[in-house]
Amino acid sequence: MTPRPPGEGEREGCGAPGAPDLSALPELDAEDLYENAPCGYLSTLPDGRIVLVNGTLLRWLGYGRDELVGRRTFTDLLTVGGRIYYETHLAPLLGMQGEVSGIDLDLLAADGGRLPVLVTAVVRKGPDGEPLMIRTTLLDARDRRTYERELLAARHEAERERARLQRLAATLQRTLLPPALESVPGLDVAAHYRIASSDEVGGDFYDLFPLGSGRWGLFLGDVRGKGAEAAVTTSIARYTLRTAAVYDPDPAAVLRTLDAVLQEESQEEEPRFCTVVFGLLTPVGREGEFRVVLASGGHPPALLLRADGGAEYLDTPEGQLVGAVPDAHIAAREVCLGLGDTLLFYTDGLTEARVDGESARYGEDALLEFARALAPTSAAGAVDAFTSLLEELGEGIDDDTAILAISVPPVSPRTGGRAVRTPRK
Repeated sequence: MTPRPPGEGEREGCGAPGAPDLSALPELDAEDLYENAPCGYLSTLPDGRIVLVNGTLLRWLGYGRDELVGRRTFTDLLTVGGRIYYETHLAPLLGMQGEVSGIDLDLLAADGGRLPVLVTAVVRKGPDGEPLMIRTTLLDARDRRTYERELLAARHEAERERARLQRLAATLQRTLLPPALESVPGLDVAAHYRIASSDEVGGDFYDLFPLGSGRWGLFLGDVRGKGAEAAVTTSIARYTLRTAAVYDPDPAAVLRTLDAVLQEESQEEEPRFCTVVFGLLTPVGREGEFRVVLASGGHPPALLLRADGGAEYLDTPEGQLVGAVPDAHIAAREVCLGLGDTLLFYTDGLTEARVDGESARYGEDALLEFARALAPTSAAGAVDAFTSLLEELGEGIDDDTAILAISVPPVSPRTGGRAVRTPRK
């Protein structure tokens, strides 16, 4: 008697399963596996005539076997568009590659309905290398088509929603900028605004408006962030600046009022602050000059393009962000614009534009060189040139950019005098 391994008797006694009997499974019947596979099978001769088709495909299409085998070609089962695609793409690919896969086609059922399928086909060749037949597998793609339609509908809905948001953002943006600059007697004025993204409201703003007694106020700024909160801060800044200037047009006083308002409106989770420059313009003398008093709260320096061809920054050092810290320091300075001089304000979207890849910025040095090559010019000429510069920087600009320029015409409207210029070196 051969001893049994330890525990063997116990396993049998407890009814443990032994090796399964596979003989009764239909998966071992090749014909049944072919006929009732979860996909359609089709074999055709090189001329396309059907010589073999499985039961699954017959059920899908509603045909009897004798209606297809030897009577129809594969292309007879295709729509008109499918036939054209087969003749112009699928058949040539099969001839060149010997196989194709994942081709999306529609089959025509016996009742005229359509069955979307994914087609994979392989050319079976004989010993002489010539094609003997084409074996084709067809997967039911109805669920996939439904998913694709739903995906396409969702995409269209997303595009419509994005278009709606863009229209909303554009409309809101227009309310935050003057529709056109006021005409200032004795000055040429021009402005440009470049939106970095059409999906969000930008945070740059500017304005030019009368203050009575021949004086004019202007401002240009850049609030923190983008979107709805930036729009709220921009709206507060614009209306505060205009209102404050009516009561006290001193630029430093105007910015101090804005600083107090933004401090009051700020919340812990949503601070409100901006960089901003405010200018008070007053005509002086008989030659058409303008006295300009500037106050800056952490804003990039203005550019002065002189009639003699020079260009320089009007630095306002130590000015602090307005609304960011208690009692922010406001820097101020004064300048006289003579005949042919142009004063240009801008936001940092221009100087912070990326150049030469991801790290380098355009910078203030390059901007000054650009201005020196441009001077002398007019307000419109300066804005046109800087607009072209923005277009050249293109995708390197990832922030909104506002430009505002004022210039005294080179010929005095009062005396007819002309600016005296010296050639640029």
